[in-house]
Amino acid sequence: MNNNLKTAVFSTVLLLLVSYPILGLKLNIVGIGLQVHGASKQTLWSIAVAAVLMFVWQLLRDKLPGQARLVALVPGVPGGVKNTLTLPHIQRLILVVLFIVALVWPFFGSRAAVDIATVVLIYVMLGIGLNIVVGLAGLLDLGYAGFYAVGAYTYAMLAEYAGFGFWTALPIAGLAAATFGCLLGFPVLRLRGDYLAIVTLGFGEIIRILLRNLTDITGGPNGISSIPKPDLFGLSLDRRAPDGGQTLHDFLGIAYNSNLKVIFLYLIALLMVLVALAVINRVMRMPIGRAWEALREDEIACRALGLNPTTVKLSAFTMGATFAGFAGCFFAARQGLITPESFNFNESAMILAIVVLGGMGSQLGIIFAATALVLLQEMRDLAEYRMLMFGLTMIVMMIWRPQGLMPMQRPHLELKP
Repeated sequence: MNNNLKTAVFSTVLLLLVSYPILGLKLNIVGIGLQVHGASKQTLWSIAVAAVLMFVWQLLRDKLPGQARLVALVPGVPGGVKNTLTLPHIQRLILVVLFIVALVWPFFGSRAAVDIATVVLIYVMLGIGLNIVVGLAGLLDLGYAGFYAVGAYTYAMLAEYAGFGFWTALPIAGLAAATFGCLLGFPVLRLRGDYLAIVTLGFGEIIRILLRNLTDITGGPNGISSIPKPDLFGLSLDRRAPDGGQTLHDFLGIAYNSNLKVIFLYLIALLMVLVALAVINRVMRMPIGRAWEALREDEIACRALGLNPTTVKLSAFTMGATFAGFAGCFFAARQGLITPESFNFNESAMILAIVVLGGMGSQLGIIFAATALVLLQEMRDLAEYRMLMFGLTMIVMMIWRPQGLMPMQRPHLELKP
């Protein structure tokens, strides 16, 4: 009883300390000053009721009747469905169906919906890249947005100072991000776990601060604007083509429709995701993909098998950064304006949450997780509590389904008794 009482008091105090500053205090900037406003009575009563329930639960949890039955009532995924959905050929079939739907859908959806779907595809691309580092190689990376920023600023600066187009700058942006990924790989070869996460977090912040301070090159906090959109075989999708070029609607002899540009950007993002999925599925069956999984399971055993962990880690960082560079290049082309604040730690946390929520190593899980989290992010009324909801989502997933929404099933053999 004494242990339960201590746990109940500690849990209740912790709940109050966390809930009241988040839900009970509102900060408003008035001029150059900061004003603190208290919460409504309804919010305070909600916090008080939650604290009382927490205290009673922790105090009496060992004496509650039918506790096992309560746990059994928690919804779970049926075993047969769970095993079926994790089969590789079933996931490939689902991917084919999703591709057909995604290819046809933008011609019937609204412009706003297609625009949000394009953002989803960008995060799917980023999740695929980070999945190589975290899901396959087992290297925790908290600064993945740094590679994203390198790809975006590479295209922006090439377009600003050298007049490069999107398709010309796309492979260069991927190569630049891959170079930074390789450079990051060298100092972290001997690190693992929390120490690796701290170094990668510092790398992402260093990139962002450099982009902010190199005002003469990157534009500083104002960023780079007027980044050109992708074209289609030299045909611009804008109302008027720059520098005396030709537009697509003039070439086809049709009236200008701004929706075509949104659909075109969506189809480019869809094509990039398909290429990324094809490359990853092929690489996972190659020796380097098996080496990533061996490194994730046990680095000592990986070394004992004759694999070089240095090469394996560098390849994971390099390939993962390459996809971030491609996604950053497309992000810059779609936005037309980028600033260093577009690549802060929240972006890295968002991408990592997609990988964890979807399932380590699962491409299909990343697609579903990216869709869910981007739609959650688009709820403007809940913008203040976005990070709180991310945290709650992760906690629920760790309790209910720690392997992720759609985990990848490993090839294995079973002997029947």
